[in-house]
Amino acid sequence: MRRRLINSTLAVVLVVIAVFGVSLVIVETKTISSSAKERVDSEALRLASIVDSRLISEEKITGDILRDQVATDRYARIELPDRAPIEIGTRPAGEVISVTRPGEQGEQVTVQEPKAAVTREVGRTLLIIAAVALLAIVAAVLLAVRQANRLASPLTDLAETAERLGSGDPRPRHKRYGVPELDRVADVLDSSAERIGRMLTAERRLAADASHQLRTPLTALSMRLEEITVTEELDTVKEEATIALAQVERLTDVVERLLTNSRDPRTGSAVAFDLDEVVKQQLEEWRPAYRSAGRAIVSSGKRHLEAVGTPGAVAQVLAALIENSLMHGGGTVALRTRVTGNQAVIEVTDEGPGVPADLGARIFERTISGRNSTGIGLAVARDLAEADGGRLEMLQTKPPVFGLFLSRTPLSKGVDPDAPEDHTVR
Repeated sequence: MRRRLINSTLAVVLVVIAVFGVSLVIVETKTISSSAKERVDSEALRLASIVDSRLISEEKITGDILRDQVATDRYARIELPDRAPIEIGTRPAGEVISVTRPGEQGEQVTVQEPKAAVTREVGRTLLIIAAVALLAIVAAVLLAVRQANRLASPLTDLAETAERLGSGDPRPRHKRYGVPELDRVADVLDSSAERIGRMLTAERRLAADASHQLRTPLTALSMRLEEITVTEELDTVKEEATIALAQVERLTDVVERLLTNSRDPRTGSAVAFDLDEVVKQQLEEWRPAYRSAGRAIVSSGKRHLEAVGTPGAVAQVLAALIENSLMHGGGTVALRTRVTGNQAVIEVTDEGPGVPADLGARIFERTISGRNSTGIGLAVARDLAEADGGRLEMLQTKPPVFGLFLSRTPLSKGVDPDAPEDHTVR
């Protein structure tokens, strides 16, 4: 591209020089020749006037007297009546410019100038024109090189940017070149880079969320299958198999929800559901893990509460909180349900040391963890809670108390929402 720009610019300049330069040479040559002839004619006329005046006044006329009136590079011949011709200067050889002027007293004055002088002057003019043309060509080449670099370098940068995007580096460069068309291309590439970056971030986040959310149900399912392999009682096998099937269904729901949220995070499937069923399900799933750790998990508070949300998502939030207490907490983990205003609240607490003060305000941020964990669980749990219009908050740091707030629907008939029920299930 650089070569094409330089060649095209140079071709345009050469055409302009050829058209105007040749015309200028012709005009200047004619002008110089005409000027030389006018000078010789003017000198012959002046010399004839001087001779006339001296003849009228009967003054002496000689070559020495008139020599100062003729230029050194010219030759003059004065022919007087009844006298010998007077010659001034040396007669030029070759082609000459000659002008003869008659005087009023019958004399004739001839002045000659060699054409070599005109040729030299034309040559000097041609040299000047050639120098100007050469200067114009050099300036055109420099300008073409500068313009080619101005256009080619940005195109090279844009090609490198496109190559980086293709290789998986979506960082926008935010570099502009002062050329509207190229800046437009740069804008489009930067916008594409930002979109690709968001897509890659979303893909990585989906992979991290899927890894974290699938790990818990798979672990619980693995425990159930282990229970089945070590027991010989048919009733126990049936019970554990039924729970395992329920966990498989919840695992399927988790996968579907992950895929749905990856396509459109705003898509919700909130319904009215029985909060007791979700709490009971989580107790059954996590009781073996807590039993193996020598700890207990219990529930208490209001019963027969209905909430609005996605049961699978609420179960995932509770699973994240219960797993967090299992990994980082201590003692008994308690799930307590209560009512505040038009919201149903599930509180999850344990008897552990709690959350450090410096992490309390950032506990729900991704990659923030008090120990060697991924720091994804609580962030995903908050996202799941907010997807259906709920919210997840840390109500207390020591001992740690997490609260899941969900919208509440009117209770079933025959159930008093203000009844002082406070049953504990172990």
